[in-house]
Amino acid sequence: MFFGEFQYKIDEKGRLPIPPRFRRDLASGMVLAPGVEKCITIYSMPEWKNLAETLQSTTLTGSKIRRLKRTFFATAFNLKMDSQGRIALPYALRQHAEITDSAVIAGANNYLEIWNSDYWQEEKQISREQAWQTIESLERR
Repeated sequence: MFFGEFQYKIDEKGRLPIPPRFRRDLASGMVLAPGVEKCITIYSMPEWKNLAETLQSTTLTGSKIRRLKRTFFATAFNLKMDSQGRIALPYALRQHAEITDSAVIAGANNYLEIWNSDYWQEEKQISREQAWQTIESLERR
C-alpha cells in the first residue's frame, strides 16, 4: 500500500529518488506511464500485470479496447531502480507532467503518482474539496 507525499529534487540526469519505504515493493521493477491528469503513474510489476489482465478481459468493443491498450501500453516504460534507489524519468513522461527540477511523489493506495510540485498543490486542493463532497454523499445513503 502506497501512501504519503514526498518532495524530491531531480538531478541533472533526470533521476528521481524513490521514497525508501516503497523501494522493497518496487525492487523487482516498475512501470511508469502518463497519468490521466498531468502526472506520471508508477505501478509495481504485480499491479501492472493486474491492470493488463483487467484490460484483456474487458467487454469493451474492439476499437475501444485497442485504443485503451495503446494509451496504456505504448506510452509505458519498464524501469528498475539504481543502487541508490533512483529511477531515470523518461523525457517523454517528464514532458507530459511538466516536471523539471523537482517533483512530488504521492501515494495513491495501489500505485504512486509523480507530480510537478505546483500542479500537485492545485490537485491536492481540488481532491480535498471533492473528497469531502463524496464522503458526504456516501453518508446520506
